[in-house]
Amino acid sequence: MNLFKIFSVFLCVGASLYAHGQHQKLENYKNFDKEVLSFGVQMGFNYTGFNFAPTLNAYSDYGFRSIQAQALPGAQVGLLASLKLGSPILRLRFIPTFSFQERVIKYYSAPKTNQTLETFNEERINSSNVDFPLLFQIRTLRQGNFTAFALTGLQFSLDLQSMEDKSQNFIDPFIKIRKKDWMAQFGGGVEFFNEFFKLGLELKYSQGLQNVLIQDLSPVSKPINSLYNNSWIFTVTFEGGK
Repeated sequence: MNLFKIFSVFLCVGASLYAHGQHQKLENYKNFDKEVLSFGVQMGFNYTGFNFAPTLNAYSDYGFRSIQAQALPGAQVGLLASLKLGSPILRLRFIPTFSFQERVIKYYSAPKTNQTLETFNEERINSSNVDFPLLFQIRTLRQGNFTAFALTGLQFSLDLQSMEDKSQNFIDPFIKIRKKDWMAQFGGGVEFFNEFFKLGLELKYSQGLQNVLIQDLSPVSKPINSLYNNSWIFTVTFEGGK
């Protein structure tokens, strides 16, 4: 997945919504900014990977040419509760979310005698997360039926698919990652007011704050010093008043 394409689509949609809002004579959903609480649903996709760091002398000690962590796409859906903090331009958002994530770690070995191609093995790490992001949203004032906003905050994640407590199988080893994680999150987006609801498009980046690797000295974890979750998230939000 090319992140530049995501950014390009995101910016083009935002620009078109802005132009549409500028030409709109009537403001839709005028009472939204008067409401203290609003609710909605959020759905979209994520592109999740690891910040990976090998151990010292990992390649020479374990016979690998290289080890790479590869990000893969996933999906998510959540519920939104948004609280106005005195001013229409500042809101606190809580978005309990269920997300599906997948990452791959590939272990490349140098070609052996009489071989011309390198070989590799891979470990796939799947997660089914319940995420609890708490975010501050700073919005621009309305320009017709359009606003833009920035987001920042923290997220707690609980991986329901984690094998943290599962006994390691040293015949067919697997990567163990921790069930719980804290992530810093920031991003931005645009909003378009329709007659009865507000449509939002947003792009966020989440960065894990703790090493989630459980080092159990298995062959697949020994060469790895740390794994930190990270994720790009694109979502569409439908939001309305109470």
